[in-house]
Amino acid sequence: MREACALRDEWLAYGLRARPAERADAEDAVREIHRLLGEASPRRFEWVESPAAGMERVREEAGFRAPVRTPAHGRRAQPLAARLAGLESGLRERLGEAVGEPWAPPWSSVGTLPPGVPVEQGLASGVSAHRLVRVAVGDALKASVSDAVRASVRSSAGSPPPGLMTFYGQHAAHWVGYYDICARVGLARYSSSDAAELRLWARLARSTGWWWSAPGRCVLAERPVEVRTEPAPGAVHGEIRLHGENGPAVRFADGTAVHVLHGAVVPEWVVTAPTVERIHAEPNIEVRRSAIERIGWDSYVDQAGLKLVATADDPGNPGFRLALYDVPAGVWGRPGRLLLTVNGSVEPDGRRRRYGLGVPAHIDDPLDAAGWSYGVSGDQYAQLVRRT
Repeated sequence: MREACALRDEWLAYGLRARPAERADAEDAVREIHRLLGEASPRRFEWVESPAAGMERVREEAGFRAPVRTPAHGRRAQPLAARLAGLESGLRERLGEAVGEPWAPPWSSVGTLPPGVPVEQGLASGVSAHRLVRVAVGDALKASVSDAVRASVRSSAGSPPPGLMTFYGQHAAHWVGYYDICARVGLARYSSSDAAELRLWARLARSTGWWWSAPGRCVLAERPVEVRTEPAPGAVHGEIRLHGENGPAVRFADGTAVHVLHGAVVPEWVVTAPTVERIHAEPNIEVRRSAIERIGWDSYVDQAGLKLVATADDPGNPGFRLALYDVPAGVWGRPGRLLLTVNGSVEPDGRRRRYGLGVPAHIDDPLDAAGWSYGVSGDQYAQLVRRT
């Protein structure tokens, strides 16, 4: 397992890499993938500086799309982009079958590894090597590369037109890395053709950012020039999330930027210039929360002129207090109450995060407000030993 985790970290580094693409290697891999389909190599390779620029370049061109419905006269008549997507998904399916992993729900009896449990503990309790690698490598890479980075970058690239086929290069490192590692640590043996095809997708994951292909033409995006991360809360398998404390969490050479605070994608103003006025004008609850945390809950309460209703010791989090404030209708668009509390678990930086919860306007007791957030009464909440 030590080797598998070291290889996981190596693949994570590819997924987060912020330096110029290895263009020649990427172009050669694309040519080889086209040959697998019996297609001619692209006559023209076009490089752009960000996924957003690439999306803009190809969005109006039908050759980069797959049809909403499969043509009645067969797969061979499908557009190139659709056949490339089928090539990728078919490989993933065959590799999964070759791994032959014994699937089981995370919390079912023996032979499984619950989320957040270290590898050493799993080994000691008899968890299978397949399951350990799936959770500590496959799931960890997916959480870090696909769910954290790729999803955030995609939000900055704009909504793609229906059927646009995007291939993710370094942000495919979660599945490419997982199947590569399974073979390298002896958990799977692939056919020679599948192993050769996996090496092509691995070359692309190691050498480039996103890419799109149409007959005779391929558009490829450079990797970012900057990526900022922090450990994910409770991470035991190297999971990360994006976080840019004083600037973009992901930045590309053309100025395209993705602002992310503790894993939440936010507008630039939340990071650079949060104000109470902007917070109150923001319709998205998560964006509002992130902006309030930037200026601090105490400062927000003062600047917004919220009136304290009551305070109480927090029985679910000994040593901390609950504070309930009245929120006039003009602040959030409706009357309500704000409960300020402290997180029961520790953040990656070692601190306990203070945060606010919106509760109904009729609640006057902080314990009732805390209980309401858990779906219990205030008296029931008071009986908690500790919350998370």
